[in-house]
Amino acid sequence: MDFDCLQKVEGSNKDHDLVLFALSTCGWCRKAREFLDGNDVAYRYVYVDLLEGDEQKSILEEAFRWNPNRSFPTLVIDENDVIVGFNESAYKEKVL
Repeated sequence: MDFDCLQKVEGSNKDHDLVLFALSTCGWCRKAREFLDGNDVAYRYVYVDLLEGDEQKSILEEAFRWNPNRSFPTLVIDENDVIVGFNESAYKEKVL
């Protein structure tokens, strides 16, 4: 997944290619980032609500391709798996 708007977070755990679609005002999105940061996981993320125009439209299309329920956070793992919402046990199982 290659979008210019994705912010990169460095971490020592680089086992997976992770992309987090999030909203800047979402408490569950904040918990997802706190989990990833707290476990020193490398990932990319975007706050969809802070984008505008065609860039926002493209990102939303990609996020909704992975999560047709159109909810946040949406964590895409290695471009073949997804966790919808923040579920700590699922994050531990699939990310760590």
